[in-house]
Amino acid sequence: MNATYTLQAIAVMAVVTFLIRAFPFLLFGRKNARPPELVLYLGNVIAPAAIAMLVVYCIRNVEFLAAPFGAPELIAGAATVLLHLRWRNSLLSIFGGTALYMVLIRTLFA
Repeated sequence: MNATYTLQAIAVMAVVTFLIRAFPFLLFGRKNARPPELVLYLGNVIAPAAIAMLVVYCIRNVEFLAAPFGAPELIAGAATVLLHLRWRNSLLSIFGGTALYMVLIRTLFA
């Protein structure tokens, strides 16, 4: 790749990103415009659905019928939930649960 191609690719990505982010404002930009009920519904449902999908994806290969019976995953998952319920901080709960999982699989369940 040469420098011209790289700069053109970056410019196209920047314009597309800007247009994607500006689209809702262009569509619903009027002061008193209320988004359609479907858009409001999707705004409330997509985040929890995405999180549920990620949880399923993370535990898809866990052998619950063989030792250690998914213990590190369940312990780290429970810790993530408890951290989030206690402090309501997504970064803290994600990093805390991940760190605990890594410690568990490298020490207790190695």
